Amino acid sequence: MTRKTGTGLIPGLYLLLFFAYLFGPLIIMVITAFNSSQFPRIRPWECFTTGWFAKLAADDKLLAGIGSSLVIGIGVIAVAIPVGLAAAILLSQVGPRLRSALYTIFIAPILVPGVVIGLSTLIFWGRIAGFLGLSYKSFLYDGTFLTILGQVTFIAAYSMLVFLSRIQRFDPTLTEAALDMGATPTQAFCKVLLPFMAPAIGSATVLAFLASLENYNTTVFTIVSGSTFTTVLASKVRYGLDPSISAVAVIIIGATLVAAILYESWRRDKARRLLPAGRRVPAAPADLWLAPVRRLTHPAFVGAMLAVVVGGSIWAGSRHDSSACEAQIMENKRALQQQFMQQQAPASPPPAATTAPVQAPASSVFAPSNLFSSPAPEPAPAPAQAPANGAFAPSGLAPSSEAPAPAGQQPAPASPFAPSNLAPSQ
Repeated sequence: MTRKTGTGLIPGLYLLLFFAYLFGPLIIMVITAFNSSQFPRIRPWECFTTGWFAKLAADDKLLAGIGSSLVIGIGVIAVAIPVGLAAAILLSQVGPRLRSALYTIFIAPILVPGVVIGLSTLIFWGRIAGFLGLSYKSFLYDGTFLTILGQVTFIAAYSMLVFLSRIQRFDPTLTEAALDMGATPTQAFCKVLLPFMAPAIGSATVLAFLASLENYNTTVFTIVSGSTFTTVLASKVRYGLDPSISAVAVIIIGATLVAAILYESWRRDKARRLLPAGRRVPAAPADLWLAPVRRLTHPAFVGAMLAVVVGGSIWAGSRHDSSACEAQIMENKRALQQQFMQQQAPASPPPAATTAPVQAPASSVFAPSNLFSSPAPEPAPAPAQAPANGAFAPSGLAPSSEAPAPAGQQPAPASPFAPSNLAPSQ
């Protein structure tokens, strides 16, 4: 049979794109946590540093938010897991019609927006506190208490779905047999049903904690004046990011990987121990040398190795000093900036041509000669010449007869403003 060309290429390409889309952002954040750049980026790479983890450890506001998130997460687990388990058991024991109605009621909080849940929780418990006459310092106004109640509203529904998927495979005759053997309902629940539900309880606990840790829409209204991990991160994004956010991602990814490896090692060791003796395959003589290797997968040894790796990484990172490299990078940036400013600066204008000083006129008050102590001799003023036949001439003030007109000219007409008119008439 001939195999078609490219049959395995398309699924392989799809898987490659899927895992790149899924793990690509995580890989990028891990790399940016060790770059000395002030903004989270891969290129250009500057210096390898672990200083962002030290800055994260010195951020009191973020550490306080993480502490609040841990307290809220524990409170949500303590309330949501029992409520979800009780709802799943109830749905498994009622009739089909009532089951449909109850399932719709229990699942409704998941469909409600988180903003509505947060506002309704804040207003509802505020009205109750006002009705009871409690002050603003009471627990009904506490942000942690309100946040736990608001998150339990929809996280309990998530837990119920996890429990339903597990309880559908439970055989109810086991509980009936325990009751027939004289066990009480409490003993039948604790000895039969609860151990069967243990894997689902663990899964629901992890899901509830993670859902509480990353919730923002409900928490931003119910936390009141406090802060959680998500609200602090949101404020940091609003005012500008730095690679300390990537350091948070590295810590979360590392803790998740360590927990997953430990759980998988414990699960495999437990499955190997619970395997019946008749179904165990005897080891071949050639595989006897693998026995010490198999012992390396014991959970205790795996945990010890992980502790050594994590502790060694923290110790090596704390001793790494990147100050010299960062100083060199900063010097290069300053030189490049200065060179760029010189290229962008406009060309300087040509020097102005030298001109001779302007000589002030001799009679000017700004003449250089006026600066000396001995003043220059002033010329004698010329006698002022009065205009002929002027009405304002000094001689016109004397009472005299009018002078005869020169020969060849007509006498000027008598002016009413002439000085002679001032004399008394005969």
